[in-house]
Amino acid sequence: MAAGVLSEAQPWQQLLALIVAATVVMGSPGPSTISVTAVGAAFGLRSSLGYASGLVLGTVAVLLVVAAGIVGVLASMPAMATVLTILSAAYILYLAFKIATASPLAESGKQATHPTFAGGFMLAVANPKAYVAIAAVFAGASSQAEALGGPAKLLVLVVMIVVIHAAWLLAGTGFARFLRHPVASRIINLIFAATLVLTTAWAALP
Repeated sequence: MAAGVLSEAQPWQQLLALIVAATVVMGSPGPSTISVTAVGAAFGLRSSLGYASGLVLGTVAVLLVVAAGIVGVLASMPAMATVLTILSAAYILYLAFKIATASPLAESGKQATHPTFAGGFMLAVANPKAYVAIAAVFAGASSQAEALGGPAKLLVLVVMIVVIHAAWLLAGTGFARFLRHPVASRIINLIFAATLVLTTAWAALP
């Protein structure tokens, strides 16, 4: 009944439904969104752009894999999912360590090692939960938004990926002004690092 109503909805209504679904499912706290927030808070906006760009392009790559149906092949290979999970967990632990030990922004110099584009891209494509979330949104869009063509759905989801990561990054950089004080910096960075690890552990639960 609900699917019938959605299929008869106007294109703008189906577009709005797709945007809302993407915001709720893809924009909720998770390894990718929490990590970009934590990196933004620990290293500032400019130093985090490379990492955030890697996350965005990596997530877009996951979207294209899902759209192409390759995710079904990956799902039939449990060993591959295990490898991706291990790689993702290892990098998240490394990233949490870098955030927890980051110097106050006022002391950050050229010698500071910031998370990189490659690191963000690797985390995005090695996160099995990203495939599940994007597949859920894409499958829902495919079954309920007949008025929107495939390219239009992909374009909308790509834009949402950019907007979601930008919003979480800006939220993180909003803490930057507190991170010039050594004590406040250490406390906030430790909180973000712990949140990143705990959120990832929660997402890994069946």
